[in-house]
Amino acid sequence: MILLNGYSFPCALGVAGITTRKREGDHATPAGIWPMRCVFYRPDRVKRPQTGLDTYAICPSDGWCDAGNDPFYNRPVTLPYPASAERMWRDDRLYDIVVVLGHNDTPCLSGHGSCIFFHIARPDFAPTEGCVAAAPDVMPKLLKHCSAATALHIS
Repeated sequence: MILLNGYSFPCALGVAGITTRKREGDHATPAGIWPMRCVFYRPDRVKRPQTGLDTYAICPSDGWCDAGNDPFYNRPVTLPYPASAERMWRDDRLYDIVVVLGHNDTPCLSGHGSCIFFHIARPDFAPTEGCVAAAPDVMPKLLKHCSAATALHIS
């Protein structure tokens, strides 16, 4: 369970559990209080979420760099990209709504974890690769109560 703005809801976390020493590729969810930066959504699958967060439509060329030695590490990029990057426009529904969490972004340290998102869970709530994931019907309800002052507390 995760608590966000007084709401408790079931979630999926990284297959390696929660860590205080996040590293790229460790499959763990980083412990901490992570501000919600913005929301991305698939406009061909879901409506624009109602939220106080900045919201952007995902397009097929959107990616997020996960190459620790790249100058755009843990930042959005346009695909194809010469370094390793997570594809945001996915065939599964996990990124139909995805919230960028403020993990390892100010400052961004090479190898300390990238692509830490709050996104849609798999139907069986299978573990993530390090993100936090909620049911597709829960996400829009939670986002209605979120703003730039909202943070996700993971402990």
